[in-house]
Amino acid sequence: MTAPEIPRPIPGARLLFSLDPSVSHLNHGSFGALPISVQRAQQRLRDEVEANPLRFYGSSALVDRIVHTRRHLAGFLGADPDGSALVPNTTAAVSLILQSVGLRAADEVLLTDHAYGAVTMAVRRQCRRSGATARTVAVPLGVSAAEVTARIRAALRPGRTRLLVVDQVASATAVLFPVREIVAAAREHGIPVLVDAAHVPGMLPVDVSAIGADFWVGNLHKWGWAPRGTALLTVAPAWRRRIDPLVVSWDQDEGFPLSVEFQGTIDYTSWLAAPAGVFALRTLGLEAVREHNAALAAYGQRVVGEALGLAPADLPGPGGPGVSMRVVPLPAGLASTSPEALELRLRIADKLGAEVAVNAWGGRGLLRLSAQIYNRPEDYHLLAERLPALIREMRR
Repeated sequence: MTAPEIPRPIPGARLLFSLDPSVSHLNHGSFGALPISVQRAQQRLRDEVEANPLRFYGSSALVDRIVHTRRHLAGFLGADPDGSALVPNTTAAVSLILQSVGLRAADEVLLTDHAYGAVTMAVRRQCRRSGATARTVAVPLGVSAAEVTARIRAALRPGRTRLLVVDQVASATAVLFPVREIVAAAREHGIPVLVDAAHVPGMLPVDVSAIGADFWVGNLHKWGWAPRGTALLTVAPAWRRRIDPLVVSWDQDEGFPLSVEFQGTIDYTSWLAAPAGVFALRTLGLEAVREHNAALAAYGQRVVGEALGLAPADLPGPGGPGVSMRVVPLPAGLASTSPEALELRLRIADKLGAEVAVNAWGGRGLLRLSAQIYNRPEDYHLLAERLPALIREMRR
């Protein structure tokens, strides 16, 4: 089997990060990794805070700096800066939106079976509180974008579906959903859509305003190289006055977005340092980084898949153009539940010195490989050489 062409490495890329060189870091998609330049930018901000906490937190300049940062990040993503808010992460934004839409007993929230686990849990909790119902539509791997849209369209229940939650890039399966078409289909029935775009900022070019979703949220601490705890939530004009912050603080009366952003003495240094991550990406060349990562993820999938005896036809194709994650189906019966998936991931980390993602999806384990500029082809070859023996050992 001939693997895809190896992408040309970006010179000096590994030196930009402080990752442990004894570990193969093949799971950038979970928690990201900060370039050293961004780490230093955030540390300078922390030093500023500790030099005079009252000046940092007690001055109106802090709000101005938050607004400036928000505008910078919104511009990077093609979002309306006046209709966007900085939030800690996608999961926090989902709970914020669920609290604000006003679910009632006759309502339902529709998700796909690709939804992130914590998002599904948040939906179910809010449904329990309100008496609403959570319902899931199945979207098999490998179906076309048109089929994905058709399945979701058919699952909508006008008059009952109060909210549709859909991923832009699914975490467990790395599938890219045609969110613009899905939003248009839901709009035909007046059904609001929340797009979970946790993996999009930095990985893919995006024009949030063109998607037209009622709610869109993406993490910048993954592929956007921002410090963890940085995400952008964009809300359509019709919903902005209805956004009810999870925590009431001093800017509550200002309304969205400041009522969401200003939360007293939280650590704002993550947000304020986030533009340094965007700067680092642009310095290297956004397209060069994206093309490298997508190509290397495809290469790694083929190498590891071949080691597990999978033919090219057995491997899910690219989740979509430019997606920098790929999944490798594991042998039947392995990691088919969440506890088993966690056990396998930890064993791979402890025994093989490789950090990967393992998810149980649709009754089968999926090994998810990410690619970032600090990765090399040999990282995937090393995993491929050692993984089959570990799997045989676990199945004895």
